[in-house]
Amino acid sequence: MPSAWRTATDGTASGRQRPNQPEAILVDHILIVGGGFSGSLHAINMLRHAGPKVTLVERNAGPGLGLAYGSAHETHLLNVRASNMSALPDEPDHFVRWLQARGVAEAGAAFVPRVTYGEYLQDLLFAAERESGGRLEIVRADANDLELDEAGVVLSLADGRKLHADMASLAMGNLPPHSPRGLDPLRLTPGRYWPNPWDSRLAESLSESDVVLVIGTGLTMVDVVLMLEAKGFRGRIFALSRRGLLPRPHAAAAPFAKRAERPGTKASALVRDVRMRAAEIGWRNAVDELRPFTQSLWRAASSAEKGRFLRHLRPWWDVHRHRLAPEVDARLQAMIASDQLEVAAGKLVAFDERGDGIDVTWRRRGADSLETVAVTRIVNCTGPEGDLPSTTEPLLRKLLARGTIRSDAQRIGVDVDKEARTIAADGRPNDRLLALGPLTRGAFWEINAVPDIRAQVWDLARRLSNAHWVEGEGL
Repeated sequence: MPSAWRTATDGTASGRQRPNQPEAILVDHILIVGGGFSGSLHAINMLRHAGPKVTLVERNAGPGLGLAYGSAHETHLLNVRASNMSALPDEPDHFVRWLQARGVAEAGAAFVPRVTYGEYLQDLLFAAERESGGRLEIVRADANDLELDEAGVVLSLADGRKLHADMASLAMGNLPPHSPRGLDPLRLTPGRYWPNPWDSRLAESLSESDVVLVIGTGLTMVDVVLMLEAKGFRGRIFALSRRGLLPRPHAAAAPFAKRAERPGTKASALVRDVRMRAAEIGWRNAVDELRPFTQSLWRAASSAEKGRFLRHLRPWWDVHRHRLAPEVDARLQAMIASDQLEVAAGKLVAFDERGDGIDVTWRRRGADSLETVAVTRIVNCTGPEGDLPSTTEPLLRKLLARGTIRSDAQRIGVDVDKEARTIAADGRPNDRLLALGPLTRGAFWEINAVPDIRAQVWDLARRLSNAHWVEGEGL
């Protein structure tokens, strides 16, 4: 699909219209809502390609950090080696060079702390701001409404200000998880239930006799467990999920010949294919070689196949695809071996608060009988929620109620087209409102990790800056 946009500098159109292409929207100024990885890198790339003026709106004090890096503890490591964590697709060794300049030995093979990666992102963002000549403005405020009209967009901030631009991008990252069914946070004593697993106060006032229930056994659970341990908690941690699966660790893999063609989209056939490849080249290689095809596989799959994947295969995909640094896995296994951490598969049934804690009733997977565990604190690590009708995010709720945006068919994010334009309730794309990063999981699936997001924002920045025409048409 031809791009629907062209940009201008000082009011003069800078793009060339293709023959027979409808008049495009003039984009001289774009608002980016969300200053985490997706939004910050979107802004950085717009400036690198001499694109429109950018206003980056971030509610938290640390733009460039987001939830993944702004709330990280020093014990939290990246789940990918530094060699594949450059923020810039055209400079794949950029992060490694940044680390080397700061004295990090063997930087490429290292799993560095996430707080270090946050410093890297902020360094890039603030450098872009300094060098932008006023073309990048960072606004620290909470956005609570956005309206579209033929002239552009109007973003309303919680402090009463209104920002006007030609276009806006929603780059709000992962939405927080919902509370477990049967648990009403408002009826619990404060400090019993923690919906934010990265809250630095989570380990306060705990003793060796306390038990912490962690709901979920994925990467977020690992973060919480390591933070509790690092802060001196010596009590027991009970981690529960429907299947009790733990993320697998990274390991050295032997060289292999990667597949040349995309496999089919039928879930059962794809599982058989991956299993056969795993027997030949190892499961890590079998999963990794799918990376170039994952987004096209998802887009080509039917709605029924996507639903089957989400219901039956997603947990297995997550633990094999999103892995742990070997040293993190070793620490986790040591805590399991010492009985400080127990990981179980089962379903939560009921919560009953008593004087000094909560009795949690649960059913072990495959069993009929119920069990009860007495806990002091409950931490929600069930992962991001993408069901828009259930979100508590004011901006998204208003856009959804107004029909400006809609959920994707699988209800795991905001519906967008291939150009990242949001889709309205009537099925029409919004040329003036985009969505980026994890919010677009329903359209692209693999859009949560750095390599995927950096490619998305790079491509979008090139289109909005008309840089894609130069390479594509030899101008």
